[in-house]
Amino acid sequence: MNTLTVGDKAPLFSLLDENENTVNLNDFIGKKRVLVYFYPKAMTPGCTTQAQNLRDAKTALDDHNTVVFGISPDEPKRLAKFCQRDELNFTLLSDVDHKVADEFGVWGLKKFMGREYDGIHRISFLIGLDGNIEHVFNKFKTKDHHQVVLDVLAQLG
Repeated sequence: MNTLTVGDKAPLFSLLDENENTVNLNDFIGKKRVLVYFYPKAMTPGCTTQAQNLRDAKTALDDHNTVVFGISPDEPKRLAKFCQRDELNFTLLSDVDHKVADEFGVWGLKKFMGREYDGIHRISFLIGLDGNIEHVFNKFKTKDHHQVVLDVLAQLG
């Protein structure tokens, strides 16, 4: 796993959202900061907490000209259920073949309850207006993720 770092060019991607519409990262470069957060599976406890807090922080994120994309290997139909169930107000993207996760360097070996498997590591990237990685969030609790992001945005101005 070779995770992108600050200053790296963000890989341009096109993925289906929860409504099966194609979303292109390139459409946002030069217009908004983009928070790309990778999460393992829709509607699981940690992922739900993280998503709900980002939902509730939308106004503050908008104030920082930042759009949020949550990326997981879930199919668009599952993402649509997640959005509806939790009234999410940002875009979820489907990376079923984990190609984008590989490009960002967040797909790799994980250990859980003594079992090893490949999966998404919960890492987020703040992409600047220039398309480069401005900040990598890799040490946070799901319940604090939104605040850690907002604190960094406040520092960056």
